[in-house]
Amino acid sequence: MNQFDPDDVLITPELWVENEILQQWKASKANHPWSKEPLQKALKLRGYSRKTIKAYCNQVERFLSSFPLNDTDVTTSKIQTYCLGMLERGISHSSVNQTISALRFYCKHVLHHPTEIQYIRPKKQTKLPQVLSEKEVAQLLKSVTNPKHKAILFLTYSSGLRVSEVVRLRCSDLDIERQTLIVRQGKGQKDRRTILSSLAWDMVQKYVTEYRPTRWLFPGQSSDRHLTERSVQKVFEEARQRAGIVKKVSIHVLRHSFATHLLENGTDLRYIQELLGHTSARTTQQYTHVSTKNIQRIQIPLDRLDLGD
Repeated sequence: MNQFDPDDVLITPELWVENEILQQWKASKANHPWSKEPLQKALKLRGYSRKTIKAYCNQVERFLSSFPLNDTDVTTSKIQTYCLGMLERGISHSSVNQTISALRFYCKHVLHHPTEIQYIRPKKQTKLPQVLSEKEVAQLLKSVTNPKHKAILFLTYSSGLRVSEVVRLRCSDLDIERQTLIVRQGKGQKDRRTILSSLAWDMVQKYVTEYRPTRWLFPGQSSDRHLTERSVQKVFEEARQRAGIVKKVSIHVLRHSFATHLLENGTDLRYIQELLGHTSARTTQQYTHVSTKNIQRIQIPLDRLDLGD
């Protein structure tokens, strides 16, 4: 895997929380030579998203803040010590790998001395994505009455969208004649076309008739800005609670559910990969492990035993 492919970067929430050491380090900025501008510039030149740029700068700052102010050398030994500390604090392997990716990029493209730190990556933990059943999705969608919120959740599930994609939809991105939706500059800065259900389109029409959006399909408080991802997460969370769904999941579960339900209903994995905008087929193949339809067809040996009364 190309460690510098923007599409491979997954931002985990635990890396955004600032600890006291990092806050103190930032407060003493005048006393240390670190500047994130060269790193930001190198990332922008290579087409990384704003979210990834922010994450990489944050992770390099965290690393540097763990050493004395004027000690800005990045060595394999330091990185090993730092990553071991992260693992001992219970930070996930995925988050540690993100930090290593950020530090590798910083060494190669800013400091211009590539390190061998790729060899100290912890083994990636295999976690299957959580999904909702079709019944649970129906419960969730039926629990929403606000036309705007309804349109957001129907579109997210209908088209398998990421939350960052649904908030950035423009009114012109929906093509009802072809029953498709264009996702512009999705993850990895790639455009793609995905499906749009007639039911989701009906919900969007009802919303548009009432709210009259112009530029952004889902504007925020100001019409020139789109709705924030956090606002949409809140909409989903409230709907989940109203629907009585006990699984602790985020809105991203609708994307996972979209893919799993397509697979369970016979859609070819290659088409699902295209609809989701996955670069690698391996990413899409995770849904074959989540789908339970084939498993449910298996006759369990215990159930075949004649145990009498």
